[in-house]
Amino acid sequence: MAVAIRLRRAGRKKSPMYRIVVADSRMPRDGKFIEVIGQYAPRTGDKAVTLKIDRANYWLDNGAQPSDTVRSLLRKAGVLKVRHEARLAIKLAAVAVPITESTETTGSTESSE
Repeated sequence: MAVAIRLRRAGRKKSPMYRIVVADSRMPRDGKFIEVIGQYAPRTGDKAVTLKIDRANYWLDNGAQPSDTVRSLLRKAGVLKVRHEARLAIKLAAVAVPITESTETTGSTESSE
């Protein structure tokens, strides 16, 4: 089963509001879903997106693929940047070479002379 994070339309005619849902990718747009993780109201101002960031990260960690629009909303909310920086920090920490004791002691003896 492929899991997708996508938009589900709600709201009145000519006044759309979308729910950001986690659903089986084989289900129709407004069909059965697993969980609602946020809302998107494109007609409102700056506060157009409300999102449960912890649940979005949980589903992304478990392999859910966001649609193009949801990916752009996650980027604007800062979720993808935080995830990228966390992965980059882990990668850089694995590559970093620790300072050995012999290097520290030789540096301190030179400064005392």
